[in-house]
Amino acid sequence: MAVGADEHGGRVLGFYSLVLAPPELDLLFVADEAQGRGIGRLLVAHMQSEARAAGLDRVKVVSHLPAEGFYHRAGAVRIGTALANPPAMPWDRPEFEFRVSSE
Repeated sequence: MAVGADEHGGRVLGFYSLVLAPPELDLLFVADEAQGRGIGRLLVAHMQSEARAAGLDRVKVVSHLPAEGFYHRAGAVRIGTALANPPAMPWDRPEFEFRVSSE
């Protein structure tokens, strides 16, 4: 499942990809020039709604290092570290989990 966010010109400013099994936020991206405008938070809220509708109660995300603060501010809880796997991934990455409420 993938969702994009756009502005009036039809240009994609952000998107995410939610994998249902196992539950993981595979991608979440907001264009550099659109960051800080709430698009990432809207995408997270949409992802949580979709996860809830799919019956999920948790969604894992392995964060890119510069996005670690964003995930924390968006309500994700740090659950561990994905260890480096050179040459594909030469550095450790923080692992987070979004807990999806049943609202």
